[in-house]
Amino acid sequence: MKILRSIAAAAGLVAVAGMAHGQNATREEAIALVKKAVAHVKAKGVEQACVDFADPQGGFIQGELYVFVQDMNTKMVCHGVNKRLNGKDMSELKDVDGKYFTRAMTELAKTKGSGWVDYQWPNPTTKALEPKSSYVEKVNDTIFLGAGIYRK
Repeated sequence: MKILRSIAAAAGLVAVAGMAHGQNATREEAIALVKKAVAHVKAKGVEQACVDFADPQGGFIQGELYVFVQDMNTKMVCHGVNKRLNGKDMSELKDVDGKYFTRAMTELAKTKGSGWVDYQWPNPTTKALEPKSSYVEKVNDTIFLGAGIYRK
């Protein structure tokens, strides 16, 4: 439950930043951000990339979009807006419908390399449960990156 509260609080901070832009992020913007982040990990290494992903001036926090890095065991390597999640096992996190969406992300990255995972998540702006989609992309055999959008 603490993980859920931490994620919701972080999402609230990101949503406030996103509201300044006046619109939700698009699927194309999420994909572009993840691809930029994958290239950054390959160029700088995951440790430096994680520092850059958490820097509001680093170019990887764009309105409501931010990057997260998970390993292939569903552990959060780093989270762009909530460092309290770094190192946490995310395998038991599920949405209100009981979907283990972080497990689904890991499985997708392992089997297909990239794609979208849909789930229900509280929108920190409206406080309502809304459909959310996260695009994930495998970097190598140990990690994958992702970014999520709310769908209305």
